[in-house]
Amino acid sequence: MSSAPRIATVFGGSGFVGRYIVRRLAQQGWRVRVAVRRPNEALFVRTYGTVGQVEPILANIRDKASTRAAIKGADVVVNCVGILVESGRQQFNAVHVEGAGRIARIAAQEGVARLVHVSALGADPESDSEYARSKARGEEAVRAAFPDAVILRPSVIFGPEDRFFNRFGLMAMLSPVIPVVGARTRFQPVYVDDVAAAAVMGAEGSAAPGVYELGGSETRTFRDLVEMMLRMIRRRRLVLSWPFWIARINAWFLDMAQAVSLGLFTNNILTRDQVRQLRHDNVVSGAFPGLEDLGIEPTVMEGILESYLYVYRPHGQYEAIRESADKLRHV
Repeated sequence: MSSAPRIATVFGGSGFVGRYIVRRLAQQGWRVRVAVRRPNEALFVRTYGTVGQVEPILANIRDKASTRAAIKGADVVVNCVGILVESGRQQFNAVHVEGAGRIARIAAQEGVARLVHVSALGADPESDSEYARSKARGEEAVRAAFPDAVILRPSVIFGPEDRFFNRFGLMAMLSPVIPVVGARTRFQPVYVDDVAAAAVMGAEGSAAPGVYELGGSETRTFRDLVEMMLRMIRRRRLVLSWPFWIARINAWFLDMAQAVSLGLFTNNILTRDQVRQLRHDNVVSGAFPGLEDLGIEPTVMEGILESYLYVYRPHGQYEAIRESADKLRHV
């Protein structure tokens, strides 16, 4: 008689990082519940497995009943819910601290074998950024309820659906100037599927409990990353380094616009909290194990970036053909 399939619940499983975790779990034979607030917008995850293997379900981590229903009967739980900007009820404390703690407590109560929590590099209870403080408090809440949790702290994550390189690629299409706040701040971008691989190792028990800092193979300044992106999309743009004091003023006006709009406008451009974050490097400290300790070789950026940033080139996917034709004409 065959054993019952292993069940994993992935909170935020239709998001940028979550979908890669769900795909890898399905490939490993797990039955996956994708716990999201809007299951009808997550139907695409069903294609990651066989019929009935991957299923989006309704759950809101701010709600105890739906969170428990999503966890009940699961062997492992992965939490990759996170927000970059506060809006309405989606506040840093509600999502990163209370929501994370609620998942951990219920997972422990329901006898879940393993819990993986996706946090962020730079999580620090003493940070001047509320985002970073909330991530740290969330980790504390998870450890208090589920001491054997695997906690992942990735740096900036890149991949086809990222909000970093895609954002600046679109900006380069529309503007001759690219403003950069914290041009000398260092980042260590990590590939989204490398993060997913680490999460699945945690879910399967091949990663020991504890904190892991996940950084990529290269450390570059913010300005270097933007200039690399511009070279890849074959566009010449002025990269303008904004002083922090100017950035704070602009962010204040954008935050005020969100506050007075009664929810009609969400400041996804630049917040005061993001300006505070950009004062600090986002690289691994070396105090915790990382990808290499898990046996994962960090994916090099260039090849992956080329595979999706081409859409921002003047001639899109045909840019390489046009360049080859120009070379032939000059032979």
